[in-house]
Amino acid sequence: MSEPTLPRPTDAELGILRVLWERGPSTVRDVHEALNKGQEGTGYTTVLKLMQIMTEKGLVERDESQRAHVYKARATQQKTQRQLVTDLLDRAFGGSPAQLAMQALSTKKASAEELAELRKLLDTLEGEETP
Repeated sequence: MSEPTLPRPTDAELGILRVLWERGPSTVRDVHEALNKGQEGTGYTTVLKLMQIMTEKGLVERDESQRAHVYKARATQQKTQRQLVTDLLDRAFGGSPAQLAMQALSTKKASAEELAELRKLLDTLEGEETP
């Protein structure tokens, strides 16, 4: 039985998830500081409200055992990215991974390391198709 699909996060929610993926379980204050990195930006109460909403949506889990609640992402970064790519693939590219890849690669230059990883992935995929 597969795990249920989580709701698609908003841009602001993705920013919070990136902090949680990078830092691990964190308090609202930790996330707020990481998002703002010493400069004035998103207010503390805004981050708190977003994280409360994310808890209700099931995007994060909240540990209430300590005075300062600690939040963690429910899904891994890879799982969330795959879900977002699958949604984009279906909605914008008619389900064609090739069209998505071509548009992505024509939009922004990939590094030599990224291109090598792509070649390796393509070689692996081609090997799986050969009987």
